[in-house]
Amino acid sequence: MDLFSILTLIGGLALFLYGMNAMGDGLAKVSGGKLEKILENLTSNPIKAVLLGAGVTAVIQSSSATTVMVVGFVNSGIMKLSQAVGVIMGANIGTTITSWILSLTGIQSDNFIIQMFKPTSFSPVLAIIGVIFILFINDSKKKDIGSIFIGFAILMYGMDMMSSAVKPLAEVPEFTNLLLKFSNPLLGVIAGALLTAVIQSSSASVGILQALCLTGAVPFSAAIPIIMGQNIGTCITAILSAIGAKKNAKRAAAVHLYFNLIGTVIFMTVFYLINAVVGFSFFHQVATPAGIAVIHSVFNVTATIILLPFAKGLEKLACLTIRDKKEDVVVSAEDREFMILEPRFLEKPAFAVEQSRNAARKMAEESHNALFTAL
Repeated sequence: MDLFSILTLIGGLALFLYGMNAMGDGLAKVSGGKLEKILENLTSNPIKAVLLGAGVTAVIQSSSATTVMVVGFVNSGIMKLSQAVGVIMGANIGTTITSWILSLTGIQSDNFIIQMFKPTSFSPVLAIIGVIFILFINDSKKKDIGSIFIGFAILMYGMDMMSSAVKPLAEVPEFTNLLLKFSNPLLGVIAGALLTAVIQSSSASVGILQALCLTGAVPFSAAIPIIMGQNIGTCITAILSAIGAKKNAKRAAAVHLYFNLIGTVIFMTVFYLINAVVGFSFFHQVATPAGIAVIHSVFNVTATIILLPFAKGLEKLACLTIRDKKEDVVVSAEDREFMILEPRFLEKPAFAVEQSRNAARKMAEESHNALFTAL
């Protein structure tokens, strides 16, 4: 692998991450804060909370953004910690949609219709439509849709560049041997967690793994632990967001971490025990982008099904980790009304604007009441 291949790989990764970010921002703008508003109001039922968390994350394409929003909701008192648990679990399921979209890159067929389902085939068309929307149409909604299309096209171009750059590595024995080392469950989990913690996006790190799979050098035995680690690594965003927040917000970030840690331990223990007894035929086969998407989805859905009945237990574990102190300040009802101006909501500007409107409306009501009381 020469210098130019390395530059192509880095450039492809940069475009991939930028495209994912641009697409997520465009989707959030199109939703106009409505999704987050629904999330805020409809989380009393645990199953409904999971479905809402999954739906919102699937649309805005970022479990990290959803979890940061949840930390903000809990910090401002809008959402209780018990409501946040289900949303966090759902966010982990919703983020798997990206891996399914990226898995379409592995489509191989001479049939024209099937070929058109390959993202590299239809993303140039989306890019052209996106450019027309942005440059020639004044409607802001259309411009946001254009930025989604452009973001998707850039993301897929970056994915294609990465795949092309790493393809020659399949012939390098050192690279193949390095990947085989990740077949050790502990090493694989650590590698996946570190990669995701650095780029702060499990969707992006799963996409990178899918690009590596196209070399034909990544077996499922190495891919599975790496995916488990990626789910743990994505918790870093919520943990960083919770620094300086109130106790309950820190607990929401802790719930996210515990959910992924406990889910990983249970899933890997059961999986490797069954593999030792039965011996999965696919275990040493070459991983495919579609296979990665299946494992990513199966893990998150299974972990949610197992741990949702123990949501109260996760909540108690977070409370035991982050304990209340006697000197903790009790916030008055009046102050809580204006805590909706939580800085973490700036992660999604459309929702932040909506919260600002709500605060201004509340201030107008307070002023109105004060004036009539004075009169």
